[in-house]
Amino acid sequence: MRLLALDTALGACSAAVLIDGRLAGHRLEVMARGHAERLLPMAEEALAEAGLGWDSLDRLAVSVGPGTFTGVRTALAAARGLALALDLPLTGITTLAAVAAAAQAEGPEGSQGLLLVTLDAHGGLVYAQGFAMARGGDALVPAALAQPGLHEPEALVALLEAAQVPLADLKLAGSGAALVLAALGPRGADIPVAGSGLPDAAEVARLAAAQPLPARPWAAPSPLYLRAPDARLPVPRAGRPA
Repeated sequence: MRLLALDTALGACSAAVLIDGRLAGHRLEVMARGHAERLLPMAEEALAEAGLGWDSLDRLAVSVGPGTFTGVRTALAAARGLALALDLPLTGITTLAAVAAAAQAEGPEGSQGLLLVTLDAHGGLVYAQGFAMARGGDALVPAALAQPGLHEPEALVALLEAAQVPLADLKLAGSGAALVLAALGPRGADIPVAGSGLPDAAEVARLAAAQPLPARPWAAPSPLYLRAPDARLPVPRAGRPA
């Protein structure tokens, strides 16, 4: 199977090509802007590295969020367009799962416990989801323990305390880890943080490849938004027409 995956959900832009489970082409650039301009050229570079053309692909994958409003839509719109033009199935993978997979792959064989993935949602909030760490052999698909949510770091710590999660069994990942550690204070001094903190199309590709093909006709994945967009409609001033 030859699969192309795309991600622009947060502070990076990436494309990855998987051939029968092997990462054959990969491009990743950390950037705050310019995702839309770089995404398809990076995809073409990854395909060229893998020795493939657009017509050689069997499947597509894309990150669906949570992330920035524009970032999530950039990769998703591109992937939907490619899926329609090439008549290929498209699988959506959450950014939290992609970060969890990368962090889980770093752990030692047989590692167990709770992996808490948090992504900086700005405004003092984090997107968060807990995963069971269970690394054994090639089983690197993270098992979600709850639905993703939007939290204040202090409220997230309170949830961990209410669930009586031993901090010795806790591992953090994602760009929001520093906010959680700050909320934990001295108790978080020995909690490990894994991964780069950003989703990568390489993990999006691996997770999508582990899922069954969607049934035809292909259904396009939807974006995962956990908060309202920051943009607001202008408020008419007094004396001016709306």
